[in-house]
Amino acid sequence: MGGFNSFVKLFVPKDRVFYSLFEDVAATLVEMATVLVELVETKDISIRKDKANLIERLEHKNDDLTHRILVELSQNFITPFDREDIHYLASTLDDVADYIHGSSKRIDLYKVYDLNEHIRKLADLIYQGCVELSRAIPELRNMQNMRVITEACVKINSLENHADDIYDRAIADLFDEHSNNAGELIKMREIYQALELATDKCEDCANVIETIIIKYA
Repeated sequence: MGGFNSFVKLFVPKDRVFYSLFEDVAATLVEMATVLVELVETKDISIRKDKANLIERLEHKNDDLTHRILVELSQNFITPFDREDIHYLASTLDDVADYIHGSSKRIDLYKVYDLNEHIRKLADLIYQGCVELSRAIPELRNMQNMRVITEACVKINSLENHADDIYDRAIADLFDEHSNNAGELIKMREIYQALELATDKCEDCANVIETIIIKYA
């Protein structure tokens, strides 16, 4: 089968490979975000550990895909859209993966077993943002369904605004509850920041996608 796939690839225009790679990245992000939601929903310590390890493996997979995009960018003379846009989209998608991984890693390392509603809400917003990216990115292949792309980008912007509000409330509650416990305050703030930054990066991805469709639609 592998030989057949290699044979088929000889007849695929070189610039088309970017679409497949970006779609693979988007699918991996949805998988990572799904596992993150599962991680924050369980109180079982061993299950959390397994989920954190799975997110780490998926993050490595995403790193490999991002590397392949950058290699293709360096080797291909023809690209489907501006080289800087391809580079920026790859980088921002990679940032989403990094912050999902960073969130799960902190939850695991800091042994924060009593996860609150703020964390669960932020994880869900990350998941929703990744789902919207996975809706928009395949549409870049032919740009026929511009409404799907624009609706996804608008939804991502709305999700990020919602995440900002939750983050602000989480930080306010944190200072109310742990004003005398600097260690707990620092740990929780780092987790909130990593989660909120993942939603910021989803919005950055949406902004790049909007830039691409304005140029080429």
